[in-house]
Amino acid sequence: MLKNDQLDQWDRENFFHPSTHLAQHARGESANRVIKTASGVFIEDRDGNRLLDAFAGLYCVNVGYGRQEIAEAIAEQARELAYYHSYVGHGTEASITLAKMILDRAPKNMSKVYFGLGGSDANETNVKLIWYYNNILGRPEKKKIISRWRGYHGSGLVTGSLTGLELFHKKFDLPVEQVIHTEAPYYYRRDNLDQTEEQFVAHCAAELEALIEREGADTIAAFIGEPVLGTGGIVPPPAGYWEAIQAVLKKHDILLVADEVVTGFGRLGSMFGSDHYGIEADIITIAKGLTSAYAPLSGSIVSDKVWKVLEQGTDENGPIGHGWTYSAHPIGAAAGVANLKLIDELNLVQNAGSTGAYLNATMAEALAGHAHVGDVRGEGMLCAVEFVKDKDSRTFFDAADKIGPQISAKLLEQDKVIARAMPQGDILGFAPPFCLTRSEADQVVDATLRAVKAVLG
Repeated sequence: MLKNDQLDQWDRENFFHPSTHLAQHARGESANRVIKTASGVFIEDRDGNRLLDAFAGLYCVNVGYGRQEIAEAIAEQARELAYYHSYVGHGTEASITLAKMILDRAPKNMSKVYFGLGGSDANETNVKLIWYYNNILGRPEKKKIISRWRGYHGSGLVTGSLTGLELFHKKFDLPVEQVIHTEAPYYYRRDNLDQTEEQFVAHCAAELEALIEREGADTIAAFIGEPVLGTGGIVPPPAGYWEAIQAVLKKHDILLVADEVVTGFGRLGSMFGSDHYGIEADIITIAKGLTSAYAPLSGSIVSDKVWKVLEQGTDENGPIGHGWTYSAHPIGAAAGVANLKLIDELNLVQNAGSTGAYLNATMAEALAGHAHVGDVRGEGMLCAVEFVKDKDSRTFFDAADKIGPQISAKLLEQDKVIARAMPQGDILGFAPPFCLTRSEADQVVDATLRAVKAVLG
């Protein structure tokens, strides 16, 4: 099939792509791929290339592509009521139903859901609510938010600050002063290689305690973390990490925000990462898996503890001064209702756990013996392979070598499998749709092995 050169030209002349080398793209030096259709775990571009999407877009398409039940729910909602706002008590059947469905699945201490559009705006909402919460409690100095290096929480002003990755800070004057960072629970990249996992967890907790002591607990409002580090490298926490961190937070009366944009609604084989790791959050951030990205929608799930203070605040000060025009957009809500029904009906949370475990085990078996594979890790339908120059000394490749991007490109070129070259390291990430089969997992592993051998021998 011939490329539509006019579309290519329009793209390069008019479209501002996120997370893209803008100059190279505008000059035509980088790839341009226009996606036309998709089904299951496969997408197809305008040139007829059929690609196995082993990253579900951006950890998004949990139920898989082409689910007509969700498309029909969106169309029906658009025909009946395409839009109405949710200010001053307004709602729709879809938004009210979805809020109920979320809370039926969320940890039992959760009380209400505020809807937004994406994970970034949800975390912006969370920070505003946390600041409001402490003002109502008469603690105007308790405003700093602790995040973790390598965490990802969005790319707005505050949320880009919460994100602990250099690319999202450089030349943007971030992070803002209210955001501070602590150690990432990244055992493979620990400074002291003699530390056991247990010792490393104690180190992470001690680093957090020391940061709180330096800043003053009366200035720190909240701690935010992903149950599993996502864009920072797909890093499951070492055993006991969340228990140790929560003990420090409770000691100093610091709220906990669990950012479940990636892990929410089944990716770990549990409905929420909070359930998976015993996290008792005060606020939970949700997005991607809420609608499987069939329509934009996010949410901030607020605990009973926080909700009571928010109610008190409106009794004292009148209606809360926060809202988005598209909060609880009925089309997004309709997609969410249909999506959560499908997740239950197709038993996709269980499949994410079982097939994800199979993917991780077969990937480790295929690659762990390779001289340049330092770590194969994952949880549920998340998997990562980290490459090193020397395994025994844990010497990393020079970033300029771009080993991760080379392997990702070779995987696409040779076998038409999409994986993600993660930032800040030579790490290949996988986050397939939950409908992945074992034979498709084998296809991903076999293709990965071939790509690694092609680039690294």
